[in-house]
Amino acid sequence: MNVKINGDDKQLEKEASILELLEIEQVKMPDMVSVELNGDIVDREKFETTIIKENDRVEFLYFMGGGAIGL
Repeated sequence: MNVKINGDDKQLEKEASILELLEIEQVKMPDMVSVELNGDIVDREKFETTIIKENDRVEFLYFMGGGAIGL
């Protein structure tokens, strides 16, 4: 099955949930990742039930905190 993950073409053996995809892709700190599926942000509560299908586009979004630089 062809999917695009973070802009890269990937092959999956079968359909997978977002939760499974996080494991397959060995995403570090999955609790800190937001997931965009075909342009829409998926609620974390739906990671287990949202299935990735042929030709889907998935983006893993990592949010990082920053600080102010003193002048």
